[in-house]
Amino acid sequence: QVQLVESGGGLVQAGGSLRLSCTASGSFYGIPVMGWYRQPPGVQRELVAEITNGGTTTYDDSVKGRFTISRDNTQNTVYLQMNSVSPEDAAVYYCKASVRQTPTLDRTNYWGRGTQVTVST
Repeated sequence: QVQLVESGGGLVQAGGSLRLSCTASGSFYGIPVMGWYRQPPGVQRELVAEITNGGTTTYDDSVKGRFTISRDNTQNTVYLQMNSVSPEDAAVYYCKASVRQTPTLDRTNYWGRGTQVTVST
């Protein structure tokens, strides 16, 4: 089993910055992809950014140039640096890890419990 623990959410002023962290623990072979998703009230969960264990990144257009995803493979931790935050960024942010339990098994997706990001104007 894999556990994901997120931290770093909270209240931020519009135009400000916030950094989210998510650490995976448990028994697994590797984590090819880690990412951040968000879910505003009444909206489906949506991709914010993903990063492979090789460092390849993918961003939603709405956050390009403002958010930066990074990871520390030695710590099984993914980060999301959020700059120039806008009210539209307010949501519950979820960490996702696509985990490979053994070298030959297919990947399994695990989710964190979410961390709230609130933006004040």
